Amino acid sequence: MVIRLLANENFPLPSVNYLRGHGHDVLAIGTDYPGITDREIVELATREHRLILTFDRDYGELIFRHQMRPGAGVVYLRQFPHSPLEPGILVAKLLQSGIPLASMLTVMNEDGIRQRQY
Repeated sequence: MVIRLLANENFPLPSVNYLRGHGHDVLAIGTDYPGITDREIVELATREHRLILTFDRDYGELIFRHQMRPGAGVVYLRQFPHSPLEPGILVAKLLQSGIPLASMLTVMNEDGIRQRQY
């Protein structure tokens, strides 16, 4: 099964290109839909069944407080500092791991991965 991805504006373009180069279907907000709001990103991800990749902590509030729940899930990366390529490598490893991501807020940081289902 192909997991379709949606990279938020803050997700580095070299990482988007890395994921694309490894066969992933990645829509990049920074180049494809610059300037749209977080709510519009969640709506787009829901419509197109895409997993959101972001460094923006506001998605937790949209999911749990405002009940905006993209079915494919959200991956929130809290890894700083990083090279522009590192997020793509981390996400590729996550996708290969087989960890369920649908209807989950997945948080990645230096200590590992934690998830909360919604």
